[in-house]
Formats: sequence, structure tokens, C-alpha cells
Amino acid sequence: MSKKLLKNVFVFGVLSTAALVAHADQAGGNGCGWGNMLFEGKNGLGSHLLATTTNGTSGNATFGLTSGTNGCDSKARLGYGGRSMLAMNGMMDSIAEDMAQGQGEALSAYATLLGIDQADRTHFAQVTHQNFSSIFSTPDVTADQVLTATLDVMSRDQQLARYVKLPS
Repeated sequence: MSKKLLKNVFVFGVLSTAALVAHADQAGGNGCGWGNMLFEGKNGLGSHLLATTTNGTSGNATFGLTSGTNGCDSKARLGYGGRSMLAMNGMMDSIAEDMAQGQGEALSAYATLLGIDQADRTHFAQVTHQNFSSIFSTPDVTADQVLTATLDVMSRDQQLARYVKLPS
């Protein structure tokens, strides 16, 4: 792997973990798991990391979700209040360049982020390349707009439509 791809994968991993930690109390409802109970009322990265670690290492949040205990409720609506991963990890410019060319590591990473199987990634690159001007519609397009436009393009493609997950 190239250094650029390794850097993007590393940054994606770190930011994904940070996003999960920042919203550790969302899955199963606020306060789900022993970690959240132990650190109730605390804030800051350290408390979130310790609560997440406690929940993850003991499996109590998973048990709580399946049994309806430990303050967990699987009927609670999941939410994400953070910023788009594309904006956070600075991939927008790289994705735009790769999409304009119809290939590249950042475009491949974007396809991976969207859950596109390896077998469909070449087709994804072709389709997004052909629709570049509608995905990157203005010079100041936001990451959320790029994602929405990408999903819209994918939803109109017979091969890629299966990857588009619409809110229920």
C-alpha cells in the first residue's frame, strides 16, 4: 500500500473510533451498559474511553441489549450527531480528484466506506466519474452534499442501488 492510502486508512480508523467514543451512550439508549453506569454524569474523552472499554470488554452492553437490562433498550432510535467522516478526515479533495479521473485510492476508500463490495468498485468508479458534475455540483459543496448526491446517483444505478440504505 502507498503511504497516502495508509495515512487515509489510519486517519479513518482514528476518527471512526473517536466518533464511536463521543457517542458511546447512543446504542441501546442513553446510559446503556455498566461503563455508562459507572461513569454516569462524567464527561471528557477519558470518561468516554473508560465507559466504552468497560462496555466492550465485559460484553455487558451486548447482553443488556439482548436481555433488556443494564439500562439498554434495543428499541431506542440510533443517532449520530457528529460531522461527516469525509469532512473530518480531509478526504474531500482526494475523492474529487480521483472521481474526476475515474480511479484512485481515495475513491476506493470512499467505496469501502459506503460498503461497496470489491467486485462492484470498478463500476462504482465509472458511475461516479460519469456523474462527477452532479456529485461535486459546486466548488464549495459540503461533504454531506457529496454523500447525498453520491447515494442519489447510486440509487439510480441498477448494480449500485442495493448499497443505498434509506432511513426507515
